[in-house]
Amino acid sequence: MTLQVLDLFSGIGGFSLGLERAGMTTAAFCEIEPFCRAVLAKHWPGVPIYDDVRTLTAEQLAADGISVDVICGGFPCQDISVAGKGAGLAGERSGLWRDYARLIGEIRPRFVIVENVAALLWRGFGDVLGDLAALGYDAEWHCIPASALGAPHRRDRLWIVAYAGSGRRGRWERRATALQGQEPVLNGSSPPLANASGEGLSAPECHPLLAEGGRQEGRAITERSGWSLEPHVGRVAHGVPARVDRLRALGNAVVPQIPELIGRAILQAEARHAA
Repeated sequence: MTLQVLDLFSGIGGFSLGLERAGMTTAAFCEIEPFCRAVLAKHWPGVPIYDDVRTLTAEQLAADGISVDVICGGFPCQDISVAGKGAGLAGERSGLWRDYARLIGEIRPRFVIVENVAALLWRGFGDVLGDLAALGYDAEWHCIPASALGAPHRRDRLWIVAYAGSGRRGRWERRATALQGQEPVLNGSSPPLANASGEGLSAPECHPLLAEGGRQEGRAITERSGWSLEPHVGRVAHGVPARVDRLRALGNAVVPQIPELIGRAILQAEARHAA
């Protein structure tokens, strides 16, 4: 039995593509943009697509016969990004994290995978981790750039993997609060990390690319990735609107190779636990 994934803020399906390559199965999507929903329907025919995270509930998913083991998603970054006004989680768009957290509490998945820009480290990181801890989830995190898996651009992003834990906050909560205001990690190194139990985690434990098995997985994924330059908008009238939609969707998408690497790490941990 494979892990069933609920893909929130799905975009064009980068998260699901990577997790399915790792061996998971997409149970449902939730995406508000019509263009992206059309892309998802084309590539995942038969997989339900909900249109608004604010109205989606565990009760609705259960009524539709959808079970969930993993919730993944990169919630909107506009209020967090350094290119925005810095409203953080109080902003209208990035504030949708609250509905993400609500669904985690309602569904109680085994794993949660969160993606956002590195600026989340000082614009709401403590709140995100605090919400996860309050729900009883431990968390591990790291900034991983797309270039770490061979992409011709950096695209540095913060990745958080949470799993059901003790729910104790203590030293962890103080550590999360202390992280507010720190600069993002951009060079592949990291300060000591911590989970909801207050136990320190070294970088090799948190960053799969730094562990020997993770390096091997990363090399395998990189070697078979056919990276190409992103398409440009031609200076012609015909077809430009669709081209703009495509470029915006690509710009908002996650690089599938990183969710694949994370998904493989989760499944390997599950296999070790089962053994």
